[in-house]
Amino acid sequence: MQFRDVIGQKEIKKRLIDGVNENRISHALLFSGPSGVGKLAMAIAYSQYINCKNRGEEDSCGECPSCKKYAKLIHPDLHFVFPVVKSKKFKDPVSDNYIDKWRAQVLSNPYFNIDSWNAQLDVENSQAQIFVDESTEIIRKLSLKTFEAEYKVMIVWMAERMNAQCANKLLKMIEEPPPKTLFVLITEEEERLLTTIKSRTQLVKFIGIDNESMAKAIEKNPLAQGKNSKGLAHLANGSYITALDLLNPNDQALLFNEKFTGLMRSSYGRAWESLFLLADELAGWGREQQKSFLLYCMKMIRENFIMNFKQNDLVFLNELDRKFSEKFSPFINERNVYQFTKEFQDAFRDISQNGNSRIIFLDLTLKVVKLIKQ
Repeated sequence: MQFRDVIGQKEIKKRLIDGVNENRISHALLFSGPSGVGKLAMAIAYSQYINCKNRGEEDSCGECPSCKKYAKLIHPDLHFVFPVVKSKKFKDPVSDNYIDKWRAQVLSNPYFNIDSWNAQLDVENSQAQIFVDESTEIIRKLSLKTFEAEYKVMIVWMAERMNAQCANKLLKMIEEPPPKTLFVLITEEEERLLTTIKSRTQLVKFIGIDNESMAKAIEKNPLAQGKNSKGLAHLANGSYITALDLLNPNDQALLFNEKFTGLMRSSYGRAWESLFLLADELAGWGREQQKSFLLYCMKMIRENFIMNFKQNDLVFLNELDRKFSEKFSPFINERNVYQFTKEFQDAFRDISQNGNSRIIFLDLTLKVVKLIKQ
């Protein structure tokens, strides 16, 4: 992975490159920002640049033995930590148990989110997280001497999913790592990290990918042939993951649209039998999928409220969602938008805390019925 493979983010690239060339390499970085903006790709490109034997002024060479191993994610001094799930096979799982799946996912496309990763893990009703045994593995790996590179690198993806025990055990290692060690923590929800961890890292704040860079990346995709790349770049709202979904909606995007429209139509018509069946169906999903659906619902409420103000430049919906929203948006207004959002947020919180899914979704549907005609 080289800097040229990272879409946009020119200012961050320059900042990181200048730091290396001026011998100002922080031992612990925190890459924080929304999904789909290139944090993981940047972390790998930065690590490759640091350890490149023939690095140039703006990128790694891509040809030295170190770069070639980085390109396959098999460099012995490059380590990854990411959320995993417990299973019959792995009762106390660590990232290395799933490293082959991880490499396949990243090499296929480094722009992916927790939903895509969960699909690889087959999480069912579990919630992927970084368990306490991972901290022991991290400490063990970083206590060893480097095999080949100048720097040992530990990239922690979705660091906010470290459980409290794991995070607390890592504090001293992050504060006082062995010489020539680099931590890169990646997060979408910075506020969920321990304050003590944040204070021990140098923050690198990512924003959405600029429209020009996004449009160029979209044009390179075979699925974009004959499509308006600039229009898609606008709708992507800075996220290349969203851009890929716009080019090729996946099964989950279609499913979420179907269930959201069904929930709203049945609520408006007070079709109780349909609502109870829907609540049962949603309760049968895995918790990660339930949480993703609730986030989608919150987005739809927000976008539909904005549509009422006729500010099309501020609306970021795919064609399918927009088609429904053109008629639905008047039902989301200043009298109910706050309460709608709160109900979906509360349901998300309760699911995250392993509440009873059937009760949560049944309660949610009843509240939607009450709110939709306000």
